[in-house]
Amino acid sequence: MSDAILFAVEEGMARLSLNRPARLNAFNADLAHAWKDATAEATSRADVKAILIDASGPAFCAGGDVIDMATTMGASGAEITALAEVINTGIRSLTESTVPVVAAAHGTTAGGGLGILLSSDYAVVGSRSKLGSLYANIGLTPDLSVSAQLARAVGQRRALQLVLQDRLLSASEALDWGLVAEVVEGEDSVAEAALVRARGEEIARFWLAGAADAYGHAKRLVRSQPERSFAEQLSEEARSIGAALETPDAQARVSAFAASAAKRAG
Repeated sequence: MSDAILFAVEEGMARLSLNRPARLNAFNADLAHAWKDATAEATSRADVKAILIDASGPAFCAGGDVIDMATTMGASGAEITALAEVINTGIRSLTESTVPVVAAAHGTTAGGGLGILLSSDYAVVGSRSKLGSLYANIGLTPDLSVSAQLARAVGQRRALQLVLQDRLLSASEALDWGLVAEVVEGEDSVAEAALVRARGEEIARFWLAGAADAYGHAKRLVRSQPERSFAEQLSEEARSIGAALETPDAQARVSAFAASAAKRAG
């Protein structure tokens, strides 16, 4: 696997670290294919029960590498479309999986980087973080799931505010909008980035220490809901909870809960 992404699995957690810090982890062809490969492996391995996405350097992800588009790739529309489809494959691997994903997104997240963040199920940022669209600033349109996921996350009107302006949300605004789940503060940008990564890992470890499979299927139910009618979703919930109850982990946890409740009552 390319060193454009650092990939490791440890005690059930897959860590995907975007690793083009000199370009603010913007996607070029190398990173796109590494992303596709890493997400495929992380979501297909039986020993992976949680995924953490973080990044090297001063920013999480600046989207597409515009300099690379204009020089190495010659700004070919067909090539950009093909590259976006490669990255989209990785996004679908994450969002369609039964593995919960946390993004530790310090610094700036912009353009397609916003789509990468939205592909996580839980996002942590730093107090100095900035998040936005910025596609139209260079005459481009949203990609990498931004138009597919942003309105679901923050509502259509707020999504339009981001894609129709050159606005970058502050960390507190992103939290208020529901775009991120937590904001971490450090004494400087370097310390803050380390704390964001550490908090992301702590969240992944929380899933692993609990009913990891149940968290994964809860994620699946919420993520896949738009594919079903209300009645179909209720049926899928009923089927899912029944299937969960048949697992040894759920049976042990239910028994322990019942015993603890009986002890308190007695």
